Formats: sequence, C-alpha cells, structure tokens
Amino acid sequence: MNLRHRHMTITLNRRTTATVALAAVVILAAYLLGSSRPSVAAAAPNYSPVALSSTANIASPGATGITVTGSGKVTGIPDSLNISLSVNTTAANINDALAAANRTAKAVQNSLSGNGVLAKDMQTSNMSIQPNYSTNGTPSGYQVYESLTATLRDLSTAGAALGAAVDAGGNSVRVDGVNVALSDDSSLMAAARADAISNARIKATQYATAAGRTVGAVQSISESVQSQNPVNYGVDFRAVAGASAASVPIQAGSTNVTVDVTVVFSLV
Repeated sequence: MNLRHRHMTITLNRRTTATVALAAVVILAAYLLGSSRPSVAAAAPNYSPVALSSTANIASPGATGITVTGSGKVTGIPDSLNISLSVNTTAANINDALAAANRTAKAVQNSLSGNGVLAKDMQTSNMSIQPNYSTNGTPSGYQVYESLTATLRDLSTAGAALGAAVDAGGNSVRVDGVNVALSDDSSLMAAARADAISNARIKATQYATAAGRTVGAVQSISESVQSQNPVNYGVDFRAVAGASAASVPIQAGSTNVTVDVTVVFSLV
C-alpha cells in the first residue's frame, strides 16, 4: 500500500498579512487591558469573627478593652420602723366628721411624740372628705379620712409606741402599713460597691489570662443598685386584738443591699 504525503502550502499576500497582524494587535491589547484591572477576589475585605461571652466581651485584635459585669451584696440589720396610720370618722354633717377626725389624729400624734417620735419624723400624707349615700341615693352623712406616716427610730421601743398610738386613737384608727428600714445605708453601699468592683476585676483577669493578655486600668464604670425592701403589711389591730392594741412585737430581721456594676478595663 503506497502512502502519499500531501504538502499544504499557504501563500500570504499583502492583504492577508495585514489582516493577521491587525488580529494579533487586538488580542495583545485585550490581554494587557485585562491584566491591568484589579482582581475582584483580591479586593474583597478579610473579616475575622470575634467570639462574645455573656459575661465578658474581649475586643478584637487591635482594640484594647474588655467589658465585664460584677456583683456585690452586703447584709445589714434594720434600725428603724416606718408606719402608716389612718383615721376614718363618720358624722351627719361635714363639720362634725372633720372635727372628730382631727381630734383622733391629734391624739395619735401626741401619743407618738410622748414616746420619743420627733415632729420631723411625722407627716400627714393624705386627707379626703366624701358624702355617704343611703340605698335610695340620698345623702346620709359624711366620711373624713386622714392618714399619717411616721418613722420610729428606736426599734427597742417601737412596738410599745405603735400600740400606744392605736390605743390613743380608739376605734377610728387603722394601721395600714409597717416596715423596718435602715436609716443610713451608706456604709453598706460602700462595701457592696467595693465587692462588685473586686468581682468584676477577678472575671476580667480570668478572661484576659485565657486570651493571653493582661488587665490594665479601669476605663469606665456603670452601676445598678437593688435594695431588699421588707413587705408592707396592712393590719387592723382593733379587729385582731379586740379591745386593746398592746405593745406590738417587732422583729428587725435583715436587709440586703446589692450593687451590680459594668466595668470596662483596658488590656495590655
């Protein structure tokens, strides 16, 4: 079998040569133009995620702070008694009802004063006068309401003073509220604040150490204060004791002062 080799000859005339040269120039220009444009992928920013904790926030690399919360609680013994008393009288006309209420309120105040309660610690807090109506809608008299708040600063005698005040007012007096309190909680607040800052620094040190950093100076502090207020009980001593509201037993118990702080520490 004879194989014949075929030879292909391409002849370029001037017109063909010019066309090929022009195409080569176009391709070269397109390549150079594409090389001069920035890469979209290269221009995209590189984000590094930062993990946040519910109790601390360590800033991303380049920042210098850590935010933590701290809490301090101090317990104190109440040293005073706050009371709220009310006088309620009824009469056929306004003048008689008001006069009866005033006499009773004055008797209560005199009794408290005689048991060591200062005038500055007593305050009339409310007063109202309103008509009473019969079942058919006609006026049947008038009712006067007066209320008094007082602070008894000696718990050892507060029960006896309260009982005597109720006796002095008679059946028209009601004890609407009683609660023990701290007359000065500034020392407790100072101790709770110190504990809260100490607690915050301990947390910050733990987080910073785990992150390979060191806690520096305090940059900012914000606080929230909570006080445990005793429950206010309304007591009708006349209904309970029947005839005489004798010395009321007072138990001071304890009260808590809690300070929560949010502190920003620098990191070094």
